[in-house]
Amino acid sequence: MTEQHRIAQRIARVANRTAATLTLALVLSACYLKAQTSSQTPPLAGVAHVAIRVHDLAAARAFYEKLGFQQAFDLRKNDIPYESFIKINDHQFIELYPVTEKDPNPAFLHLCFEGSDLQAIYGDYIGRGLTPTPVRKAGAGNLLFTMVGPERQNIEYTQYMPGSLHSNDQGKHLSEDRVADRLISVSLAMKDTASARDFYINQLAFKPIAGDPMFLHMPGDSGQEVEIAQPTLGARARIILQTSNLSRAARHLHKQGIDIDKTAKDTLTVTDPDGNFILIDAR
Repeated sequence: MTEQHRIAQRIARVANRTAATLTLALVLSACYLKAQTSSQTPPLAGVAHVAIRVHDLAAARAFYEKLGFQQAFDLRKNDIPYESFIKINDHQFIELYPVTEKDPNPAFLHLCFEGSDLQAIYGDYIGRGLTPTPVRKAGAGNLLFTMVGPERQNIEYTQYMPGSLHSNDQGKHLSEDRVADRLISVSLAMKDTASARDFYINQLAFKPIAGDPMFLHMPGDSGQEVEIAQPTLGARARIILQTSNLSRAARHLHKQGIDIDKTAKDTLTVTDPDGNFILIDAR
């Protein structure tokens, strides 16, 4: 089965969630709320960024600019950029890194969650027997800790701080032509999907979604998700962006000459120069 077929199946599952599924979800939510209250799991504010290594930094940046997303800032060494921050909204970014001699292949690198109280999240994880790195200030000026997740995937956590590069860019680089304005889901390819799902549910307090068991809600009320994806996704990234006007997004993509795989009525799929999947969803 091709990855495009798997995307089509995933879209179909989302599109066909029924009222009965919603009822079951409410029941499960009540159960999880009770468990969450007892453990006082600190919430996550949402996905802060996804990091992707790309063949050509300028070409990747140009592609995302065609989607209406602007570079907020970049980090440089000897005036050569080694990280580009593509802005989705004031709290969500796509971080692009160029390939290097050491790491010559494009790949999904990591997912970063935002927390409003990083010390509380860190303390909760330590109490669960996890081994996150100590909270520190990162190069952009925000608080950060990292942790090794399933199959040694890196997981980052950040808290935006006053005076950081991200905070200083609030309200800027937000084009009205963006095809979407919110990142709502990130896929994590795993060889052992059952073990990875167990880790996110039982160690990180994510919540299963009724009728779509490989999609998990993160703690808190962001409504954002991670997908524990099949290994056929490989090293590619797959993210879902939310728009309020799918027809407008489609017209923008057509105007920019970007090929669209319109597999389902309420979803557009485009592929970046490195083969990463960007799904634009109207839900």
